[in-house]
Amino acid sequence: MNRLSSATSAYLKSAAHQPVHWYPWGDAAFEDAKQRDRPILLDIGAVWCHWCHVMDGESYENPELAEFLNQNFVCVKVDRDERPDLDIRYQRAVQSFTGQGGWPLTAFLTTTGDVFYGGTYFPPDGRYGRPGFRTVLDQILVAFHQKRDQVARQSAAVRDAIAQTLDEAVAGPATEELIERAVSGMERIFDLTNGGFGTAPKFPHPAAVELLLSRWCDKAEPRVRKMIELKLLAMARGGIRDHLGGGFHRYSTDAQWIVPHFEKMSYDNSELLRAYLGAWSVFEREEFREAAAETVRFVRDVLADEAGGYAASQDADVGLEDDGDYFTWTADEARAVLTPAEFDVAAAYYDIGTAGEMHHNPGKNVLFIATTPDAISVRASLPESEVMTLLHSAQVKLRETRASRPTPFIDRTRYTSWNAMMAGAMLKAGVMLGDRWAHQHALKTLERIRAENPSADAVTHSPGGLPDLLEDQVQAALAAIDAAEVTGDDAWLDWSESIMERVWRDYWDPARGGFFDSKPEVNRGGLLAMRSKPVQDAPTPSPNGVAGIVLARLAEHTMRPEWIERRDTLIAAFAGGAAELGLHGATFLTAVDWQLHPSVHLVIVGAAGDQEADRMHQRALATWLPRRVVRRLAPDQLKRRALPPAMAGMIQPGAGARAYACIGASCRLPVSKAAEWDALLREIACIREARVPASRSGG
Repeated sequence: MNRLSSATSAYLKSAAHQPVHWYPWGDAAFEDAKQRDRPILLDIGAVWCHWCHVMDGESYENPELAEFLNQNFVCVKVDRDERPDLDIRYQRAVQSFTGQGGWPLTAFLTTTGDVFYGGTYFPPDGRYGRPGFRTVLDQILVAFHQKRDQVARQSAAVRDAIAQTLDEAVAGPATEELIERAVSGMERIFDLTNGGFGTAPKFPHPAAVELLLSRWCDKAEPRVRKMIELKLLAMARGGIRDHLGGGFHRYSTDAQWIVPHFEKMSYDNSELLRAYLGAWSVFEREEFREAAAETVRFVRDVLADEAGGYAASQDADVGLEDDGDYFTWTADEARAVLTPAEFDVAAAYYDIGTAGEMHHNPGKNVLFIATTPDAISVRASLPESEVMTLLHSAQVKLRETRASRPTPFIDRTRYTSWNAMMAGAMLKAGVMLGDRWAHQHALKTLERIRAENPSADAVTHSPGGLPDLLEDQVQAALAAIDAAEVTGDDAWLDWSESIMERVWRDYWDPARGGFFDSKPEVNRGGLLAMRSKPVQDAPTPSPNGVAGIVLARLAEHTMRPEWIERRDTLIAAFAGGAAELGLHGATFLTAVDWQLHPSVHLVIVGAAGDQEADRMHQRALATWLPRRVVRRLAPDQLKRRALPPAMAGMIQPGAGARAYACIGASCRLPVSKAAEWDALLREIACIREARVPASRSGG
């Protein structure tokens, strides 16, 4: 066992048996490199990463190559999920001279941690158009020991290049044009044939869906609806969705959404759950509800911890020669567990044939929806009800059979940012799908996060992990607002405010504006000394974008002028470059949307346990509206919580259950019955199909 045997990271533990003398990231590795004058080999990967495991098996588990590394390099292994602060810096460094990044990230560093060469996956010998790893290692040693001046110039050039990219703050005014240019940019790269943005590979980009939903509700532009529906339908029907176990894989390798990279990430599924719930509320398409409900099932069955919290990911594979075998089927495998009638229906619906989609095993089929039950009904001369019965029984049998296969590894690490994201999404699912388990488990998760972080105004990245990452703070603050809206408990709002007060003190850049991704420290090895202010969604929502949304929502909930001022100051720090972000700036542009357009305040006043007030509260939570603020207040809370000026004068504390709705400064008359409230919400809801023709491009 090497130095990784005591690591908490699942990725590092998976390498503890390797003959390479790995160091975890830390001062000891740098001291060793300096004392022995050796270059540092930095491997950044993840336990869910297929090619990370391939490179481990091919190279790092090879005794001869391991001995060569041990004699000539200081080797450091990093889990990108555990250390996103390291990953963003070294990804940018490698990208600066290779033009691409990804995992495994293989970087070669000086003894001070600067990058002078790097890449991603290197095969042991030259193939796939890549140089062999041993050849690369020999060249690195020659450069490091015989061309030291060249190495110094190269590493300095890399440092200078990424210094410009890590600070993404570009000051400027926030205008409607920023959102318009982003939407137009999305439209230019939208795939009208297959749905989604760009070509292969295709990623989900759920933050873009949230922004487009707001745009649709405000403007009712048919082009916007087409992008939302076509994209979500294509993903819901494609192989990127797990049609047996629920949830979504990380991305699609092809333009048609059929063949995915099979790992499943908590953060993707939380954001997609929000997107499908929102689209279902707005467009009322049953396929969107089904995709959301099955994602909740995946979370419950695979990711959820009974005590609260969610696992980080599920791996794609169970071995090096495996490529999604757990999730895919040969025709013979399906026939073996289905009746002939079930197989005929399932094979037609999911396109299970003798020629599959997987290159490593051409008989393996990715399940995707290739036709409709009514089309199968016509073709097979069966009643559609019988087709549905056969399809359902086939799904049950395939699911049960799949569960008996060796299961891909599940990383049970509870990263705070991802747990908060999932908790917020599950709170929405609890209300919109009527799923009591989702509601209760989400609150249990947030309570566990709060209990495990004794500081009232800060959270760690994981239990016992780093204490200072911005993304954890702002995601926890955002989920706390969600909890406050769902429960009506002021304590959640107080927690969110406490966290954001600390964020403002510890992460704000007083010189150029914007939040740094971590707090300053005295000793920050390697590229950690370079400060980063991220505003791009890559791959998770940008922390500065999330911070903007949190500040905007706190401003609306509390009416405190300092939150409004801080929101505006933050947005101004990045708005000058927002037009260039396009698709990858969707989270930040959602914060801009909150700043530029009026919020919708839905306030329900009634004593605790008042059933009419509770029904109106639940209905408000289940209605998707852009920039929506929901508050459930008991009469004794009215003096403690400020209300929008236009609404404050309307409140009648002793009038029993009342529901109030204001869009900006324009308010409707209060109502006291759930039926009246439903009618009012329908009036102000997003423009519906009856008033604007729906796009039928999605099917």
